[in-house]
Amino acid sequence: MLSKDDVPQSYIDLQDPTYLDFEYVRLMADVVDVMRDGPLACVHVGGGACTIPRYIAATRPGSRHLVIEPDGLLVNLVREQLDLKSVPKLKVRVVGGREGTTGLWDESADLFVLDAFSGATMPVELATAEYMADIARVLRSSGTLLINLADGKGLMFARRLAATVRGTFRHVALLAEPGVMRGRRFGNLIIAASPTELPLEILTRRAAGGLTQARCVYGEALTNFVAGAPPIKDGDPVLAPVPPPALFD
Repeated sequence: MLSKDDVPQSYIDLQDPTYLDFEYVRLMADVVDVMRDGPLACVHVGGGACTIPRYIAATRPGSRHLVIEPDGLLVNLVREQLDLKSVPKLKVRVVGGREGTTGLWDESADLFVLDAFSGATMPVELATAEYMADIARVLRSSGTLLINLADGKGLMFARRLAATVRGTFRHVALLAEPGVMRGRRFGNLIIAASPTELPLEILTRRAAGGLTQARCVYGEALTNFVAGAPPIKDGDPVLAPVPPPALFD
């Protein structure tokens, strides 16, 4: 278990990279699993212990990974203590998410994973329409964006981020445990987005078949979830949600 600022960030099994302990990570893996067969060119904004790169390296040999992570001390820790060198075709750039994305080639990624947190809070500058446009530039026409976010009562941040993503990508789905999806408790939600159609029926079945019987919301149901919330733009006075004080005790 990798924790930062007393917040659990990653769980990995060094002997079995396909073992995923956190439910929201399993939901992310469900989306990866239904992408086209074969190796993927992946960008990961937010490194942690590199759980998803390890999973993809094991399940899709030959995949390439670029991890963008601003915390150089964290990167060194993971390299030294968690055998990062064992992950083939993985490179790490110690730089902020937006700066690191700006330097990427157009249409160079099959998968873009946005899983960046400061403590338990997603940086707002990584949730704006301007940044989504830059991600769309980097993704191939058949590529997929995966976003991990956290929210609680009212889910206003999740609604606004979903609206932001829908403003850039034609096909969007939201996955989460039922209690989190209804705003009953603070937790993680996953947004999947693509310029092309997502395999929504398969994703719905896979999400419902997990331990928490998660939901997959899209189409009219996602429109109802967003409920007219405005997209997030650079400079908007948006406060990312903060978890309850005792959540990680």
